Amino acid sequence: MPIQQPIWNFEQEPWVDGTPDETSINLRAYFDRMRDEKLPQYRVDWTNEQVIDWDGNFTTDGHVLLGCSERDVDVDEYRRVIEQCIEYRNRVRGKLAGQAG
Repeated sequence: MPIQQPIWNFEQEPWVDGTPDETSINLRAYFDRMRDEKLPQYRVDWTNEQVIDWDGNFTTDGHVLLGCSERDVDVDEYRRVIEQCIEYRNRVRGKLAGQAG
């Protein structure tokens, strides 16, 4: 079965915070594949444990599980990038609404 590509392209958005590495690109791609119904459920006031439970893809040592990554992503980096992703989706949602099928 072919993989359906997401309509989102946060992975390719300009970087505002430094030079990306393979892991930071993979994290953005991870968020591109997160369902649009799930992403708005995220709350900035959650504890780290709540974020980890909500996502459901963290290892027992508190790092998000990403394939083919050079380094670990902790919950602090996860929070920073998911908030950027939410801003990105809010900004482009209207432009992509016709493609969201």
